[in-house]
Amino acid sequence: MTNDTAAPENKAGTGAGHEVSAVFEEFMGAFEAFKETNDSRLAAIEGKGRADVLLSEKVDRISDALDEQRRALDGLLMRKARPALGSSRAFEGPSEHKEAFETYVRSGDERSLRALDTKAMSYGSGQDGGYLVPDETEAAIGKRLTALSPIRSIAAVRQVSAAVLKKPFALTGPAVGWVGETTARPETTSPTLAELQYPTMEIYAMPAATASLLDDAAVDLDQWITGEIETAFAEQEGAAFVNGDGTSKPRGFLDYNRIAEASWEWGKLGYVATGVAGALPASDASDVLIDTVYALKSGYRQNASWVMNRKTQATIRKLKDADGNYLWQPPAAPGSRAMLMGFPLVEAEDMPDIATDEAAIAFGDFSRGYLVVDRTGVRVLRDPYSAKPYILFYTTKRVGGGVQDFDAIKLLKFGTA
Repeated sequence: MTNDTAAPENKAGTGAGHEVSAVFEEFMGAFEAFKETNDSRLAAIEGKGRADVLLSEKVDRISDALDEQRRALDGLLMRKARPALGSSRAFEGPSEHKEAFETYVRSGDERSLRALDTKAMSYGSGQDGGYLVPDETEAAIGKRLTALSPIRSIAAVRQVSAAVLKKPFALTGPAVGWVGETTARPETTSPTLAELQYPTMEIYAMPAATASLLDDAAVDLDQWITGEIETAFAEQEGAAFVNGDGTSKPRGFLDYNRIAEASWEWGKLGYVATGVAGALPASDASDVLIDTVYALKSGYRQNASWVMNRKTQATIRKLKDADGNYLWQPPAAPGSRAMLMGFPLVEAEDMPDIATDEAAIAFGDFSRGYLVVDRTGVRVLRDPYSAKPYILFYTTKRVGGGVQDFDAIKLLKFGTA
């Protein structure tokens, strides 16, 4: 009986693996075609002094196809990692909270949950209501957001129970110095401390379900809620972590003041300018990327990543070094990241396009440079009235974020100074 049950799962897993391998092979084949066509384009520029229009269009089409195949590959990997609906229910005994939560979601019977959740259900306004999801569901949501949200996947993430995380840091350290064995030791000065604050803001999603879906015992409602809200949360988070202004949302790293790297000071992000308004230099374009890498101190470079959007990546993908090697390299295996000059590249669509004075590329150790703050607890309020015959599930989560180390992130500004 056990063997009969396991066989279909193995077959399905094998089929999914073959599909991922096939898409990855297509992706690598497209990259080889891209290199061949771009080499021809560069040769035409060297020979004629100008780019062949048809070749340039072909390069752009192949580059767009590479991006599409990469997204398809990522989608397959995400679906492969997602368990089938209800697959674990026969093997794991649900917790008391999970059973009570499922009863609430399916039928609206909140008596069991009310007995478990005796404290206020929403921050600041009790009339909004809501019930905490089980710990298993909250953990699943966190894992999925890490996989889907580009900045969260490389930033430091901390869970708190309060509304605001306050983090002290030293502006000046204690005085130190060398002394002789018998020389008097002067009293050291006290360090000057300041404080960074990361308030958590509410993000929400409102998936809808039919009565028949809720009546279907084979549907794992925890997983259904996770799947419905993960993309909505990830998109909103991704935009806020990059460009958020800190008002009712996290503060994005591009919202902080910027300063030329030569004049860098704490509280501002340093940038390297390309020297050309809205473009890379016409010759030795890779030099500004090298300057950006070495604007970062060696201790941060060990775990550094590039962050840019798809259009910027398409421009960078065409660059070569002095030996004729492409600076951009495809991922070595399904699920890994593309590499640029030996550092992983994270694609964040909320980064700005290349334009005059835009910081379209960021480089740094985001695990030390940017902090994501999650307040524990995801809450769900069942609403069977507002959109009859559908049942809405008002799902909320509190998230904050901001720069925590201004020396760990550098920007590449497409401007003259």
